[in-house]
Amino acid sequence: MPRSACSNPESISGRCHAQAPAERPRRTASGALRRARAFSRSPPRTLDRATIDRSTEAPRSRYRHGVAAPGSRRFIAVAGNIGVGKSTLVHFLARQYALTPHFEPNEGNPYLKDFYGDMPRWAFHSQVYFLAKKFRIHQELSESDQRVIQDRTIYEDAEIFAENLHRRRQMSKRDYQTYRDLYESIVRQLRPPDLMIYLKCSMRTLRQRIKMRGRPEEQAIPIGYLRRLQELYDGWFSRYDLSETVVIETDKLDYIQDLVHRIDLFRRVEKVLR
Repeated sequence: MPRSACSNPESISGRCHAQAPAERPRRTASGALRRARAFSRSPPRTLDRATIDRSTEAPRSRYRHGVAAPGSRRFIAVAGNIGVGKSTLVHFLARQYALTPHFEPNEGNPYLKDFYGDMPRWAFHSQVYFLAKKFRIHQELSESDQRVIQDRTIYEDAEIFAENLHRRRQMSKRDYQTYRDLYESIVRQLRPPDLMIYLKCSMRTLRQRIKMRGRPEEQAIPIGYLRRLQELYDGWFSRYDLSETVVIETDKLDYIQDLVHRIDLFRRVEKVLR
């Protein structure tokens, strides 16, 4: 991955025998570089460490579903496991590009208490509620006249969490097939995000972050559960072909403090937003 940052070259003076030297127009830094430098002068913030995997960030040649017309691209989605740093990145990019952030709607599910008491009985009801909620949110975001960024997507509800419930025999085969039929019918009607950012990190980093943020409902999550989710995430993302993608390893390098990697991330986002 290229790791060199460009700096503004000095102006080059023209030479003429009969006239005073005239300066050529000064070159200006790229938008990504200007934003990266501006951000570096902002007060320091403690954010996740990350690096971009450029091997998977090239635009996909074909999308199975409709894509926004050129000039109207404005919908970015961030996907990844529990504790991987989605909210941190959403806040960061929302600040940089005046995006409207939208976070996962965990509250309000009327089946959640029953689900935790008897998962096989209530898994279908709970997942259908989340699916309907995410469907409405996705439609609103894709049709919005604002530039938006979403923390966790409708795809993850089905491909990761409902799939995991089915594999763990906490959702019956009959209920799961009905759920999948509904999900696939919904997805065919959706305009996909213009950019999908997929965050990854090690299990050790996930556990450390979950412990640090201190949410009571997350503290007892078994490491085996996180591993199963990660396997499902990796499998889903390897098949995902609805939009352009960027993969960020969030426990390696510092894209917040490191100018080179910050520029790299900004350029990928700006390609979608312009």
